[in-house]
Amino acid sequence: MDTSAIKLLPGRYCNSLTEYSRFVTREVNIGDVAMGGNNPIRIQSMTTTDTMDTIGTVEQSIRMIEAGCEYVRITAPSIKEAQNLLEIKKQLRQRGYKTPLVADIHFTPNAAEVAARIVEKVRVNPGNYADKKKFDQIDYTDAQYQGELDRIYQKFAPLVKICKEYGTAMRIGTNHGSLSDRIMSRYGDTPQGMVESAMEFMRMCETLNYYNLVISMKSSNPQVMVQAYRLLVETMVAEGMNYPLHLGVTEAGDGEDGRIKSAVGIGTLLEDGLGDTVRVSLTEEPEAEAPVAIALVNRYVERGKLKGERQKVKGDVTVEENLSPLTFDLLPPQYNPYEYKKRDTYEANAFIGGHMVPRVVVDLSKENLKDASVLNAAGYLYSPLLDKYNMADQSVDFVYFGDELPSFNLPSNLKQLYNYKTWKKLADKTLCHPVFTLTEFIEADDQSSALNLVRIKPADIDSDAFGSLPFSNSLVFVLETDAAHGMADHRAFFFKMEELGLDVPVIIKRSYSFNTQDSELKTQDLQLFSATDLGALLIDGFGDGIWIDAPEVDVKTITSTAFGILQATRSRISKTEYISCPSCGRTLFDLMVTTQMIRSRTSHLKGLKIGIMGCIVNGPGEMADADYGYVGSGTDKVTLYRGKEAVKKNISATNALDELIGIIREDGNWIEPSLAE
Repeated sequence: MDTSAIKLLPGRYCNSLTEYSRFVTREVNIGDVAMGGNNPIRIQSMTTTDTMDTIGTVEQSIRMIEAGCEYVRITAPSIKEAQNLLEIKKQLRQRGYKTPLVADIHFTPNAAEVAARIVEKVRVNPGNYADKKKFDQIDYTDAQYQGELDRIYQKFAPLVKICKEYGTAMRIGTNHGSLSDRIMSRYGDTPQGMVESAMEFMRMCETLNYYNLVISMKSSNPQVMVQAYRLLVETMVAEGMNYPLHLGVTEAGDGEDGRIKSAVGIGTLLEDGLGDTVRVSLTEEPEAEAPVAIALVNRYVERGKLKGERQKVKGDVTVEENLSPLTFDLLPPQYNPYEYKKRDTYEANAFIGGHMVPRVVVDLSKENLKDASVLNAAGYLYSPLLDKYNMADQSVDFVYFGDELPSFNLPSNLKQLYNYKTWKKLADKTLCHPVFTLTEFIEADDQSSALNLVRIKPADIDSDAFGSLPFSNSLVFVLETDAAHGMADHRAFFFKMEELGLDVPVIIKRSYSFNTQDSELKTQDLQLFSATDLGALLIDGFGDGIWIDAPEVDVKTITSTAFGILQATRSRISKTEYISCPSCGRTLFDLMVTTQMIRSRTSHLKGLKIGIMGCIVNGPGEMADADYGYVGSGTDKVTLYRGKEAVKKNISATNALDELIGIIREDGNWIEPSLAE
């Protein structure tokens, strides 16, 4: 196969960018639960117990399996834990559970070689399997670099041979924060470095005729994670490979933040048909992860049915059978899926588009507009005693009132949106802007000199009406869709805009209804679905604002979700970000309790990123772009980091949070909570 042309095609990482089509990968056998090929997208999670606590690990594994896990991963930091996997597996089998087990390995090839004889799959991290990270910058010659690869091969080949002998699968799992000094020195802290870190090990496996591989590219930054997976697939295609993909955003955190960040990263890739297994990494009990992953994946089960049943494929499906070049002919030359670049637009009314952060719209048209406190949920906190508003960190930019008129005074800086016919009748149009249909805008005899929002669907761009639009720098599109694969529908619109050379700002609007009466499930589904649909576009630099329409969910949740999506995509920072690992058997303190403790005293520090890691494996590397770090270093011991530098080592956990706040104060980044409020 001639792969030279493939390397030159932009976006050659999925079957189609304009309709849903699952990327078919090689089928890999993991016990009795095969992955890839025509199999369902598998669900997995990882235990948090001490691996030497056999009963505790067995009980937790069962809870995870009952919650929907199809694979259970268990850490094996040394030989003794690897050996105990046999007893854990034995007890699970005795109790009727045949779920494949995965051994998680860092730093210890000898433990991996023991585990590979016991469990169905081993996970190795190429960044630390045969390397130790010292954050050294080394200028390698090509010969020296090859010498390092030869050294790694000698350490890695024995594991591959054992996996071949025992029929054990392997995940080569790159983590953004634990790239080796060798990779960092040559490729830097980049998606390309992540990909090359895995490819080196994959090539070694193929040299040894071992193909039972699964690959992952995890990062706590969804933007980096998405770019790395895309580049991985493009690189695999160029080299004739198509291994299954394990998707995950590492250290996603807990609650709303963890769900939104996970959905932005995982959902963006699922939208493009990528992914064969999913692990949602939450700082919660591991059995809480599977239902979230299932909710993400189930959207694509139904979407796949709409596309019809796929032809059954074998493990040796070729790259040519997988990808069609026809879907890539319409890509604008400016689009690069491996680098972030915000779409160029003009700045409308010095407020939206251009270099402005994405704006947030919420719908209050169905709320009680006789009570000023209705704006609390939109981030404008009304004080009846003072008869004034205070802006929260997450205060929306536009409120849509439709055809309703509020009977109270509004904040002096809040922009209001009304349907055109209602707006036209307003006596005072200060800060009030019309929302038109496409036809209304073309035929309107009265328009705003500041902002005119026009509702549009992607198909409209090819209509005669669109060609009749009176363009001006006051025009902003509100982009809607009814398509089942709405993200791709929207993306095709942005591609067409680029092709036509149109730089109109666009607010992306998505509407949601739910098949459940459970309010908590509605909230979670809104977080997951909107973070996928809107986040996938923002990751690629598309969108100057977002509008989430969900009448079944309260406005406060919609507001928080919208700002959470912008935070997760690094489009707009409105709060402290916590890079918190999901815990495992290596963790040296209670991560859930510690995370909440740190959050309770630092959540007002808008814009800071704080890493909270249970052990050194998930320490300075995994919290790659955190400003500060809180890392377990021993029993009741914590090491504090400023960036990647350890500034206080092995201090008492009792005083660690106070010491962390002291470091933040020294750097001039501390704000008293009373002043922040």
